[in-house]
Amino acid sequence: MELLIPSRAARPADDPIFALNTEANARRARGESIVNATVGALLDDEGKLAILPSVVETLREVPAVQAATYAPLAGPASYLQAVIGDVLAGTPLAEHAIAVASPGGTGALRLATEAYLERGQSLLTSSMYWGPYKTIADEGDRGLDTFSMFSATSNGETSLDVGALEQKLHAHLATQGRALLFLNDPCQNPTGYSMRDAEWRAVVDVLAKAGEKGPINVLVDIAYYLYGSGDPRAFLAHLGPLVGKVGLSFAWSGSKSFAQYGARVGAMIVVDPDVARRNRARDALTYSCRGTWSNCNHPSMLAIARILGEAPLRAKVDAERAQSKQLLDGRVRAFNEAAKGTSLRYPRYDGGFFSTVFVPAGKDPQRIGAAMREHGVYVVPQGTVDKAGGLRVALCSVAERDVARLVETMDKALRA
Repeated sequence: MELLIPSRAARPADDPIFALNTEANARRARGESIVNATVGALLDDEGKLAILPSVVETLREVPAVQAATYAPLAGPASYLQAVIGDVLAGTPLAEHAIAVASPGGTGALRLATEAYLERGQSLLTSSMYWGPYKTIADEGDRGLDTFSMFSATSNGETSLDVGALEQKLHAHLATQGRALLFLNDPCQNPTGYSMRDAEWRAVVDVLAKAGEKGPINVLVDIAYYLYGSGDPRAFLAHLGPLVGKVGLSFAWSGSKSFAQYGARVGAMIVVDPDVARRNRARDALTYSCRGTWSNCNHPSMLAIARILGEAPLRAKVDAERAQSKQLLDGRVRAFNEAAKGTSLRYPRYDGGFFSTVFVPAGKDPQRIGAAMREHGVYVVPQGTVDKAGGLRVALCSVAERDVARLVETMDKALRA
């Protein structure tokens, strides 16, 4: 007799990325030469986690009694204000913002799905997306729909297909009366793509016009925003026209920003000029916190609040992060250089943990990934032979000296 309800009876126990990582590590432990480009964490050139020493020290200095007490359901006020300031300080958005703590950025995504969609409705995101978006939607009895992410430009480059986004937004408004859009930018996972100013302006224009026809909520997943090229907060300057016209929120992650993946520190930031509506959002999100994880990691939130609130300490952490980013930037440059003249085709990639190499139509990403594994090189295949797919490459976990081998192995597998 099956005790699980039917919708839960055939779910996989492990995430495919974690499964591939486990296999790669097991082979390496047996003495094989392995290039593991699956891990979504920044590793140094010896394969160890690239931690920020000042963050670890600050965590250790949290007073024991404070660390052991329950955190407020929405998170400590000092933490919430610090997170809002970290993202929005110096912008007009900050004065209209509230925040609620979550276990990593993933928790913020879950909060948004529960708050802005009824069961049976679907969230919308790009055709290339972080796999757990679908898991989050499915776990909450919601669906996931996509718009074609890229279109070719006249010079052969790829750019965000804003027309496809607009079409799907209006379709969601027509069929379910509302829309929830996840946009992962800058440094999108899994492609590494960061929108340019013109693309952001076009997206904002589409959202503002569509918002006149029904309720739209857009959540910007900024998990990797500190690892892009240029000013990580530059895109915020384009979002002003959305305030009050659509729901605007951010999924903030301390996992990447502070290299504390196990601390599960995150937050959902909501921007709304209507005070009553903003307060209702805070109440609804806090209620949802209580009904899922209750409250978050108190010592980690206290430590992050202190780091963001004390200028000298923050500067120290920023300098340590800059060193880690320099390591990552070297791998990005090596990848772009090694890919010249090969069969690899991928979106513009100038920063972030990942890139995705397109798999030509008619070829199976899963078979290509398997062929690469025969040569000790691990990437994450995405899609199938009858659906556009690619190979996600986690440069964050690959030593610069191994990038050429990675590219060569992928090139041969794609040409086979």
